[in-house]
Amino acid sequence: MSPPALEVDRINAQQLVEEIRRELDPVEQELRHHPYLAALETGRVRREDLTRFAGEQHHIIQSDLRSIALLVNRFGATPSGPFFQAVLGGETAALAALGTFAATVGMDDPRLQAYEPAPGAHAYTAFMAWLALYGSEAEVTAGFLVNFPAWGANCGRMSRALRDRYGLTENATAFFDLFAAPPAEFEGQAMAVVAGAELAGDVQRSLAFRRARFLTS
Repeated sequence: MSPPALEVDRINAQQLVEEIRRELDPVEQELRHHPYLAALETGRVRREDLTRFAGEQHHIIQSDLRSIALLVNRFGATPSGPFFQAVLGGETAALAALGTFAATVGMDDPRLQAYEPAPGAHAYTAFMAWLALYGSEAEVTAGFLVNFPAWGANCGRMSRALRDRYGLTENATAFFDLFAAPPAEFEGQAMAVVAGAELAGDVQRSLAFRRARFLTS
């Protein structure tokens, strides 16, 4: 593949992701303006209720870790393998950092294990597991590119609020900071995965949009 043709595929990948982002912008705005964030920033969330966030995330991250590991198993020997391996490393670090946050708000390991998650909080987790089994590498990656910015921005707001309003240390909020500041190379690597799928003719735009909508909504 000549450099000009490869550049076309990169442009097509960028256009696809931007189209999906525009279509899902109303959903993203709802996420970015969720009332929980404002309540946390004004100190209206009781400290003891932070245990619920820790408990739900414990189950979410554990499930996502398995899902990403399955993607590494499926695509690890392909050019997109390093990208999914990097995401797996990020999830592994997040699980460890979550333990520190959980302990700070009073959730030790036995309490985390015993916590009963709310079914409604795990639609993302369930669909992520479905994608890990059945989604193409482009569909999964496009979904990440659309979903992660809002999640990262919200994690940044939560981290600041937890330090400013609840007196948590930077060590205790490391879980949120990991998502708020993803590796600089993340978006470029992700776009390369989608561009590679464009090159191979493996991108179905309607499906990529649907997968991103399910992950984001």
